[in-house]
Amino acid sequence: MKIISFGDVHEDIHSLTMMKPVLESADLIVISGDLTNCHGKAEAKKVIDAVKNYNKNIFAQFGNMDLHEVDSYLTREGINLHGNGHVFGDVGIFGCGGSSPTPFHTPSEISEADIERYLISGYNKIKDTRWKIMVCHTPPKDTATDVIRSGEHVGSSIVRDFIIKYRPHVCITGHIHESRGKDRINDTTVLNAGMFGKGGYIEVVTDKDGISASLKSVI
Repeated sequence: MKIISFGDVHEDIHSLTMMKPVLESADLIVISGDLTNCHGKAEAKKVIDAVKNYNKNIFAQFGNMDLHEVDSYLTREGINLHGNGHVFGDVGIFGCGGSSPTPFHTPSEISEADIERYLISGYNKIKDTRWKIMVCHTPPKDTATDVIRSGEHVGSSIVRDFIIKYRPHVCITGHIHESRGKDRINDTTVLNAGMFGKGGYIEVVTDKDGISASLKSVI
């Protein structure tokens, strides 16, 4: 199985055209958050519909820059990952959208306690699957995926603790645009694709030999 994931779209979908063969050959597309720039359902739907032109198998969740109505829209579409879990073959995918509090008071920020609650809720729905993929818009603290330009790590301690305790095979994250990167927390591979407008995405592959995850780019 091949899963393609990206996030931090912010309504910039020009990279989709360049990704046409990648998207069409994937078994599943996962959008990790921030479909819009402080907008709601109408703008999020444009992003989802644009992706569906290439692949109709899609899961997504809202990010901190999306209005809360995006969360409701994705739920109505049956594709929401936030606080939820989906089984796709032998892969279980669960997620938490929004973000931990920021200095910028963005539209959809949630507490650390809520992040933990949503992750547990989603995990419980897929806990018996062979391969577990966690999609959390907020990155785990003290990794290559949560560093801002000053060098400070601004990720979530709760997300890191969750990974250590529940041991998903892969953690897909985003939120910190300048922190495109790959890291590990024990046996979990953690990846941040960066802003989609810059061409970054993640490829996760499962086969008889196991599961692998890597950063890719179309630019």
